[in-house]
Amino acid sequence: MFTSTSNRWRAPLVAAVFTTVALTAAGCSSSGSTAVPGATSTAASGSSDALYKNAIVAKAADILPNSTMAAIKKRGKLIVAEALDAPLLSQQDPSNPDSVTGFDADLAKLLAIYIIGKPNVEIVPPASETREALLANGTVDVVFNTYTITTQRAAQVDFAGPYFESGLAVAVKSDNKNIKSIDDLAGKTVIVGANTPAVTAVPEKQPTAKIVSFGTDPEAVQALTQGRGDAYVQDLTLLASDAVSNKAIKVVGQPFTKEAYGIGLKHDDSDFKKFINSWLVKIQKNGTWGKVWKASLGTVVDSKIPTPPAIGSVPGS
Repeated sequence: MFTSTSNRWRAPLVAAVFTTVALTAAGCSSSGSTAVPGATSTAASGSSDALYKNAIVAKAADILPNSTMAAIKKRGKLIVAEALDAPLLSQQDPSNPDSVTGFDADLAKLLAIYIIGKPNVEIVPPASETREALLANGTVDVVFNTYTITTQRAAQVDFAGPYFESGLAVAVKSDNKNIKSIDDLAGKTVIVGANTPAVTAVPEKQPTAKIVSFGTDPEAVQALTQGRGDAYVQDLTLLASDAVSNKAIKVVGQPFTKEAYGIGLKHDDSDFKKFINSWLVKIQKNGTWGKVWKASLGTVVDSKIPTPPAIGSVPGS
């Protein structure tokens, strides 16, 4: 699921449940990698239905001959490296394996519509260490997997975007009306994860805050709900996941550090990169990006829709 910032302390039980679902429901693609039945599913919630119905489709002239876009359109589906166990990002429904929803999942389907005209997506669940190989050997067309853009990775793959910025954010108890961002944590007791960036980032922003660290994410969430701290600082995507499963907490404000996520592409495919960047600009300008955010991460983040990051704004993009 979350692949940056110390791999987010993955919860073993949740991971095991979804791995079992994926493997039980999965078939094998021609490359031998695991794919899920959602490969060609167009099932969606009501809000997603509206997004898909009104989604933009590339002009015929934009699908260059002998390009990656042309090959995907001819195939009739977009093959995506994407998690199955990332709440609000890309999560498989245990009762309906064909349904994978969330911010990344919806964007992948919208990209499929842009190329093919239909939200036909085949999902290949990646491990963080296999994403570059999946692109290099042609197993997948793109990676939507909270894939942090770095110059080191950009030597092996191309990145379209960035399409989203995460980073450290603030969670509080749901009935807290006084803390709205990192700016309100002066003199407060702040819970952080041991050996996470928050250990140093919070004191840099709020020197008078009292830091209390816990070894795992569940322990930190429990401490917050029990009132052993005024706030919990962790990566936005993990806090959003916590807020889905625990209604006693909420995320407030936007991240106060930046971690840019890109869409991973095969190295040196400049035409495909330009094509996807053009699509990103279009869905940002017409409000589709904001609607996808509001229907996913925005359901648990107490803030306005964030401004999407500028295309090419970070080294490696």
